[in-house]
Amino acid sequence: MQNRKQTLLRKYLYPRGGGTLSTLPASRHICPSLHRELIPTLPHLGQLLLSKLEMLEENKVDVLEAPLRSAPMATTVINIQPETSVPDHIVWSLFNTIFLNACCLGFAAFAYSVKSRDRKMVGDVTGAQTYASTAKCLNIWALVLGLLLTIAFIILCATGSLMVFQAISEMVKGYGGY
Repeated sequence: MQNRKQTLLRKYLYPRGGGTLSTLPASRHICPSLHRELIPTLPHLGQLLLSKLEMLEENKVDVLEAPLRSAPMATTVINIQPETSVPDHIVWSLFNTIFLNACCLGFAAFAYSVKSRDRKMVGDVTGAQTYASTAKCLNIWALVLGLLLTIAFIILCATGSLMVFQAISEMVKGYGGY
């Protein structure tokens, strides 16, 4: 029994083999502080360690053994495609839909942007690029037409207000102040 305890201690404290608790240097085993401090000074901890090691030895599963049956192993290969950066212009389309929706071009651009994002999620890069280029073209046209219409509206409002002011001033002159 004593020989078994020493064998267990050597096996777990000195995995490279040989030695006793008092002869091997502290650098040769797994837990140097346990060797230097606890084992020589506290014998009951040594007994506790031995009981734990015996329990480990009884319940030990050897992982390094060969499998009981040698069946061919099935392998699974997963091809992960690198993320392709296809811009879908969805934010630009949403802006054009809300603010500059001339001739509903912003809404059409938004629809194509959503289609582009769907194609990208499915993995169809070519379809995503096609829808994205259409969305980009529609966004450019919506932006240009929206800006032109906004500028024209500002010019009309400015000239209209000047004409109204001029008409009112002519009426005041023609009626003599009243």
